Amino acid sequence: MQKLDPNKWIDKYSDYLFKYTLARVSNYELSKDIVQDTFFSALKSAKNFEGKASERTWLVSILKRKIIDHYRKINSKKGKAEVRMNFYNEGDNDGDWLEERVPQTWDNMAEKQLENKELQNQINSCIDKLPEKYAMVFKMRTIQEIDTEVICNELEITSSNLWVIIHRARTQLRRCLEDNWFNK
Repeated sequence: MQKLDPNKWIDKYSDYLFKYTLARVSNYELSKDIVQDTFFSALKSAKNFEGKASERTWLVSILKRKIIDHYRKINSKKGKAEVRMNFYNEGDNDGDWLEERVPQTWDNMAEKQLENKELQNQINSCIDKLPEKYAMVFKMRTIQEIDTEVICNELEITSSNLWVIIHRARTQLRRCLEDNWFNK
């Protein structure tokens, strides 16, 4: 049974955990914070470590939960903040707009940007509906363009398993987009 050695975590695992996080959140400072939070949580829950997995695997599992928590937190805040803007510069008129609804110029480009943003939101919503492993593999390979070999080593899966997961993820995404975007 393996024992934890928190005094060596930073030297042994911080670089790996940081790179792992950075590949998923694409923000240097946020990645540092998430890794630091991972170490802190690991220290708090060290008594729960059973030694069935390696120390690194255990830390990565905590890190994965931290990354998922980060995205859940972001998604739960979307659309909740309202910024009101006055749309009259002067006079006795009164009124304001929610910032995201302030009228823009009504050219074709604005419409396309809005449609692209709505489509991106729908794609993200469909990705969020995928099973966790499918979503992770799909994002790593398709969005972050991480090499197949790196993903397979990191997730301890074969390349054929990776491509099966990606195929299934794409099939589910296609179905979700057809139901929620193209056929609405």
